[in-house]
Amino acid sequence: MVVRADMGISWDGFATGEGQARDAPFGHAGTRLMEWMVGTATFGVHVLGQDPAATAGTRGVNDAFVARQFRGIGAEIMGSHKFGPPGWHQDPEWRGWWGENPPFHSPVFVLTHHRRDPLPMAGGTTFHFLDATPEDALAVATEAAGGLDVRIGGGPTTVRQFLSARLIDVLHVAIAPLVLGRGVRLWDDLEGLEVDYDVESVAAPQGVVHLTLTRHR
Repeated sequence: MVVRADMGISWDGFATGEGQARDAPFGHAGTRLMEWMVGTATFGVHVLGQDPAATAGTRGVNDAFVARQFRGIGAEIMGSHKFGPPGWHQDPEWRGWWGENPPFHSPVFVLTHHRRDPLPMAGGTTFHFLDATPEDALAVATEAAGGLDVRIGGGPTTVRQFLSARLIDVLHVAIAPLVLGRGVRLWDDLEGLEVDYDVESVAAPQGVVHLTLTRHR
């Protein structure tokens, strides 16, 4: 079992913009951090529900990194603000950003101080709501994953917490060619992180640079 995470960030290190709201999941960043992946074949199939034989998405370097995000995942952990905008817990009808068939197809554990009953969705996804430390949440998700990998799905604050505790084995960071200027940064308070990881980089079309950090065993 491997603990994995994937994040998109700007040149200045922001993984989401300022002003997250129901109609703006990434705040003022909009979809700009994700444009490199939205046009790939894997995104079209796994997120948009396109026919694998008919999708017009690209199949190059960017697609290979997106495909890795979906392969071998048995459970996911995400932060409260990835599941919904500020105040979502006050709306009993809120069921996440992704519609009735979210693209996870596995148990998803949402870290929140506002507990609620498990929320089963179509396609095999069930959202579970935990008030737990990163270590305790990982123990629960590991058991649920049944020997498959656990993905730390974001947002940046949650990924940073797991990185700080050195609980992530493989981190993929896609650096998009833009400057956001404000929002939530990934790297804050992680000085010296590189000492514990091997780092590889791959340049891709659209000016995207993919970093892969693999923790020393």
